[in-house]
Amino acid sequence: MNRDQVLNALFGENWKAEHLEADHFYGRASVGNQEVTVIGTSEKAEVGADMALTMARVVIQTIKERAGEPIVFLLDTQGQRLRRRDELMGLNGYMAHLAKAVELARQRGHVIVSVVYGEAVSGGYISTGMMADACYALADAEIKVMNLPAMARITKIPLEQLQELAKQSPVFSPGVENYLRMGHLDAVWEGDCATQLAASISALQAKSRADIAVDSRIARGVERGGRKAAGVVIERVLGHA
Repeated sequence: MNRDQVLNALFGENWKAEHLEADHFYGRASVGNQEVTVIGTSEKAEVGADMALTMARVVIQTIKERAGEPIVFLLDTQGQRLRRRDELMGLNGYMAHLAKAVELARQRGHVIVSVVYGEAVSGGYISTGMMADACYALADAEIKVMNLPAMARITKIPLEQLQELAKQSPVFSPGVENYLRMGHLDAVWEGDCATQLAASISALQAKSRADIAVDSRIARGVERGGRKAAGVVIERVLGHA
């Protein structure tokens, strides 16, 4: 599904673009009876310093001008831009600035939903989609941090050994189903995505009003059999804090 298709599936005629380029966009839309801010990447965008700064600005502007308005990230990115210019500018700092802007929005009462409709890789996803209160993916999307051949080159672990480990644990494996098993994704969407988005935002807002913690990824990972040790390790660390 491309950008225009996902915008139509989620918002129909209730989407109004404020900025639209080939690789990123933002604007406003109606979900149910409320307005939301929409920020997205497209065409497997590389998230560089300029794009990270633009997205952070939109988040901060939403905080300042539209208190409590939900923020929806729509993502199709191949990760952070691997260019000399961006690295010399301190791309890690720009990505951190974007992540901190999203966290500030959460602290100020904005619920945040991310939907992977294309590809989601590495830093371009970590600073946006992974920062959301609830993360979803379409069934034909692709999520990964690093593919197995690249992982083999970096870790010096033979590819064949990593392939065997990937059969045993989703932590080593790319793909929507593996991220669902690990608890990162709340759900994989098929069918009426607009209704599912509205239900997600409403559920998050209800939890926020009731002051209920919304981060249940560790528990989901245990329940789904994808991350059996994370919760145990966290409890042990907290017990020695």
